Formats: sequence, structure tokens, C-alpha cells
Amino acid sequence: MQHRLAPFYFRRLRVKKSDIPVVISILKKEVKNLPLPYVTDVSIRTSDPFKVLISCILSLRTKDATTKAASERLFKKAGTPEELASFGVKEIEKAIYPAGFYKVKARTIKNISKKLIQLYRSKVPDSIEELLKFKGVGRKTANLVLTRGYNLPGICVDTHVHRITNRWGLIKTKSPDKTEFALRNILPKRYWIIINDLLVAYGQNICVPVSPWCSKCRIYGYCKKVGVLRMR
Repeated sequence: MQHRLAPFYFRRLRVKKSDIPVVISILKKEVKNLPLPYVTDVSIRTSDPFKVLISCILSLRTKDATTKAASERLFKKAGTPEELASFGVKEIEKAIYPAGFYKVKARTIKNISKKLIQLYRSKVPDSIEELLKFKGVGRKTANLVLTRGYNLPGICVDTHVHRITNRWGLIKTKSPDKTEFALRNILPKRYWIIINDLLVAYGQNICVPVSPWCSKCRIYGYCKKVGVLRMR
């Protein structure tokens, strides 16, 4: 059953900076039984920044289950820059279909592989500045490579992190990039790496974009619910 929310009520609630440790502690408990984002799973299983980079590119505008299937098909054929650079674009397309924008992503993957060989001795850079030099790599992907590929500080902001932190009322931003910089000023550094994992899992299963499961949410009492018109 869906319920129309009373906007005046939610204006009394907001996740404040002082609430962050409590909210993070709740999230850690709540996501224990939820599936990990696929890119996180890849990083845990392989400790390979290249596979983190490629799987993150595949994940853009693509559901997690599709990302997983596409990534595993591709890595079964090729798991290094040298192997992928030797593939034709059509061969990469076939491996990653039906990932969103698979034709664009196939060209991106091949070009990144070639550039890694030519300029970086096949090693994925470990700085945002260098990663952003690759066409098709934005701040989200660069931060994810740093945090999950190299265990370096960074805040990866995807659509879930952007939506939920604004929904809470913790920040007020218009884009994921602006959310990243806002969170850098608010979020204690010990939470930088894990915030994406927590909120992606939570955002895919509980705090969904439309009609979130507020009745199941233990952060309900902290949340301003910005933009929420209906809940379950």
C-alpha cells in the first residue's frame, strides 16, 4: 500500500552532521543481508584496479545484474589491457551486450586499454587527475578506482549517494559532482570509502528512487525525505 506523505511533517527532520556516526552504524547493520554492489564484489575478489575500472564503466546507466553478467563474460575472454586492446570493438560489444550504451562502452574500453599500454605501462593510475584524462572516465569512476582498486581516500558518488544524502537533508546539491565536494566537507574521512557501498545497496533495495520503503527504514526518524511524495 502507498501513502501520500505530509510535507510539513518532514520539514522537522533532517540528518545532521552530528548524526552521521549513528546513521552509518545503522546502515552497516541494515545492509549486511543485502547484496554488495558488483564493482565492490570485483574489488574484494580480485584486488585488480583494471577490473574495477572496466566493471565501473560497464555499470554506468546499467542495472547491477546486467553489469555483473557483462563484466564476467568480458573478463572470461580478457582480463588485462593487452588482451582487451587486441580485441576488435565488435568483439567487445558482443561480450558486454546488453549493458547500456554498449557500443560506446566497447570503444571506450578498447581505447582505455590501448592508452594504458602506451602511456602507463599497463598500470591503472592511482590519482583522480590522471584517471580523468581517460575519455569516458568521470569523477564517480575515478573515485571508485581509487577507493576500491587502491584503498585510497575518495568519495564515490553515484545516483544513489546523490539522491539519498539529499533526501536525508544532509546536503542540498544539484549534481553528483557537487555532492562529492559537499560530502568531503561534512563526512568524516573514515566513512569516505564505505559510503558508496552502503548507499548503493540501501538505494537499490530500501531507499529506492520512487516510493521508498520508509516502513522498513531504521533511518526514518532522521530523514527529511526531500522530494518523497509517496512511500511504502
